[in-house]
Parts: sequence; structure tokens; C-alpha cells
Amino acid sequence: MNGPTIARLAKEQLSELTGLTPDTVSKLSKDTDGWHVAVEMIEVKRIPNTSDVLATYETLLDPEGNLVSYIRTQRYYRSQVKN
Repeated sequence: MNGPTIARLAKEQLSELTGLTPDTVSKLSKDTDGWHVAVEMIEVKRIPNTSDVLATYETLLDPEGNLVSYIRTQRYYRSQVKN
């Protein structure tokens, strides 16, 4: 599997499990455990969208692209600058 396919699978499976809308993939790497993908998810939609509440979800997918685990690591407003 290639990176774009894994990123898509991570977003789809995470959305299905959480009911949230994925925004973007902010990290993608592979090691002996599998694929590590960080997905930014929209947790609260607001107007204007700069005040949306987003969260970073760290996921692990096996070599076949199946979601093995995930954890929310942080929440923030879209307009916040992250380090």
C-alpha cells in the first residue's frame, strides 16, 4: 500500500468510528508496527469556520490498511497556531 491510500483509509475508518468529519492528514510514517497517521478531525463546526474546534487523532494501521488503534492527542481552535 502507498501513502495516499493509507491516508485515505485512516480518514475513512476514523470518521466511521467517531462520526466526525476529517479535515487533513498532518503526519504519515511507516515502521515495523505499521502505518502511523495523524488526522485532524472537526469536532465542533462553528461560524466563522476559523472558530471550529479540531482535534488531532493519532492512528495506527496494519500493513493491509486496517485501523488497529487511535487516540485523540489534542484539541484546538482552527485559528490557533500549533508548534
